[in-house]
Amino acid sequence: MRIVGGIFGGRRFNPPAKIPARPTTEVAKEGLFNVLNNAISMEGIKTLDLFGGTGSISYELASRGALDLTIVERDPATINFIKKTAKELDIAGKLYIVSGDVFKYMKQCTEQFNFIFAGPPYALQNIDELPLHVFEKKLLLPGGIFVLEHTPRNDYQKHPNFQRMKNYGTTIFTFFVQPTE
Repeated sequence: MRIVGGIFGGRRFNPPAKIPARPTTEVAKEGLFNVLNNAISMEGIKTLDLFGGTGSISYELASRGALDLTIVERDPATINFIKKTAKELDIAGKLYIVSGDVFKYMKQCTEQFNFIFAGPPYALQNIDELPLHVFEKKLLLPGGIFVLEHTPRNDYQKHPNFQRMKNYGTTIFTFFVQPTE
């Protein structure tokens, strides 16, 4: 695993072999952040990384200046890897890890974020609930962006907050925006 840009660009980390995560590929991650760099200033923003996995997306966000990072992940071995990596990057003070179920977290969350990323398991049966919860719970600040990673079998173009889709082979990122009020 490699951080592709920002102040930590080029740093490599080796997640444990037996963690139940499917990290976003470097090519897809690089494409995602190319789009984000033109869509949102990451300096000082508050972020939420759902299904945090290895923490790769949050490391990229921190590398580009995000100051308040929340990761929701339920696997203890993966959480330990995230804590270890955050310490190595000296970002542990900016990172808040929630150990538990993403949907339970979203239902009780009262915070708002500038940027939310969800990289759920591709086989997740209730993936279509994620955009619903983000917008019903008003988890995004006005002008905030939500990115959902998924496969071609899901299509969110009819969602009222849909902005665009970017396709990287079997990985698709759908971008949703919270309108400014």
